[in-house]
Amino acid sequence: MRIEHLAVAVSDLDQAIAFYRDALGLAVERVEDVPREGVRVAFLPLGEAHLELVQPTRDDTGIVKWMSKHGPGMHHVCLAVDDIQAALRRLAARGVELINPQPVYRDDGTAYAFIHPRSAFGVLIELYQRPA
Repeated sequence: MRIEHLAVAVSDLDQAIAFYRDALGLAVERVEDVPREGVRVAFLPLGEAHLELVQPTRDDTGIVKWMSKHGPGMHHVCLAVDDIQAALRRLAARGVELINPQPVYRDDGTAYAFIHPRSAFGVLIELYQRPA
């Protein structure tokens, strides 16, 4: 297991990019719209992981609900796993509360699922498996 990305919720992606790029000197690998999730995401490489700056593009998304409670800031930690199905079974067997008991699949075959912060000491954790 390794860190895949750290996600930061932002209300203005362009302003956030300017800070992380210009003030901190991080490169912006790409920016993409993810209509299915209702977000626009900037990907900034950090070693073998990424920093993801995530701006909601619709008012009906989970990230908007989260930001209404917490404001912008650190949203979740994403951990890469080799077998997401096995990881979810192991967690469920231990009584861990899963937001996604089954993985969600992106168009490119990437699978992901979230662990509820109540089970992870207040941290929203995403599990992530890239396609083989």
